[in-house]
Amino acid sequence: MKNMAGKVAFITGGASGLGLAMARSLSSAGMKVAIADIEQDALDAAAASFSESNSDVIAIRADVTDRDSMAEARDKTLSAFGKVHVVCNNAGVALSGNIADMTFKDWDWVMKVNLDGVINGLVTFIGDIKAHGEGGHFVNTSSIAGQYGMPNLGIYSASKFAVVGLSETMRIDLARDDIGVSVLCPGVVETGIGVSERNRPDEYGGAAVPAMAAGGDPSPIEMDVMQPAAIGDIVLHAIQNDVFYILTHREFMPPVTSRSNEIAEAFQYWDTYRKTHSV
Repeated sequence: MKNMAGKVAFITGGASGLGLAMARSLSSAGMKVAIADIEQDALDAAAASFSESNSDVIAIRADVTDRDSMAEARDKTLSAFGKVHVVCNNAGVALSGNIADMTFKDWDWVMKVNLDGVINGLVTFIGDIKAHGEGGHFVNTSSIAGQYGMPNLGIYSASKFAVVGLSETMRIDLARDDIGVSVLCPGVVETGIGVSERNRPDEYGGAAVPAMAAGGDPSPIEMDVMQPAAIGDIVLHAIQNDVFYILTHREFMPPVTSRSNEIAEAFQYWDTYRKTHSV
């Protein structure tokens, strides 16, 4: 999607962090942007940050886990802008801790936001994008934790692996309709995801100790902490050039490569087993 001017983007988790950075980058490229977020105060602040520019930006309170809420956000976006071309399924939460200590409520909360939120964004908007016939693009926010398993991030990693798998299938299935897909798998970015339990509903355990603060840094890798603005520009480039994998932190290449090598070796191992046992 080389020509972004006048096109419309819908971004979940768009009032802060990566989502707001995407909104700023896409708006700077001439797009009209609908920012959706569950936090009203953050939405108000985000909207105010665009108020002095000539950008076409609207702010919509929406819960990505609630399909009726997403449908309402869709209606407001279409009412304001007429069409949607780009959907950034970006809203996400994090929770750390040993997987043996995680409860059903922990699992339900993280999976509903991180995975169901992407599914709901896809199903809510795919018909509209196909119908206008002008092509489009989905950006699904996963994580480097969606590329290899990390200690103390079992639920988070499971949700982000699922987003990668879903994105890979979307890429195949939507290509015929000129709809591109990118999956964003960043390492550490300076955002508020480490305290995402501030928005945890009572039905899933309620607000508690900040998610990542409780468990500390689970990774032994020395990490480059990126700023959201850089990721916003990277996402813009990926949309414009139809780049699927967005892997921003090179320091995670060794463990990802190690996982790929182990998979390749497993194919060889079991091929030898089958030949040895004539199966």
